[in-house]
Amino acid sequence: MSEDHLAYLNLGSNIQPESNLLKAVELLSAYGEIIQYSQVWESEPVGTTGSNYLNVCIQFKTHFDALELKEQVIHPIEKQLGRERGPNKYTPRSMDIDIILFDNNPIQDKVWDLAFVVVPLADLYPEYRKTKTSESVLEIATRLRREVWLETHRGIID
Repeated sequence: MSEDHLAYLNLGSNIQPESNLLKAVELLSAYGEIIQYSQVWESEPVGTTGSNYLNVCIQFKTHFDALELKEQVIHPIEKQLGRERGPNKYTPRSMDIDIILFDNNPIQDKVWDLAFVVVPLADLYPEYRKTKTSESVLEIATRLRREVWLETHRGIID
């Protein structure tokens, strides 16, 4: 029997984000247990123009390891919701799901500079400490909120 893993996933969309976030949460629930979710946060697009993004972080318990989660769950859900991958990583998207932490290990260092990732994560796991600087997620989120516009967006997953 597989062991359970705990992942923190960031879900984001700027194409029909209200419906796509809800659908992604529903689809993910077939592959594990959604323990809790953050507030939904609205932010301006990074690296491009277009509609604002809505992001939410979920705490997710699953039997899949990180690679299986990405390849067998996340990518198919993104595709089912209309995500098209191309050379420009900043294009608008119907759904983007990233693994932020997996069994308390950060997956990518670049996310610690992204308010739309760190602020929702701070809703769920404020005490987590970034190993390189020993800053807590709450400290990073507080700093980023002073630098970047984000606003809570009510009524989607509440």
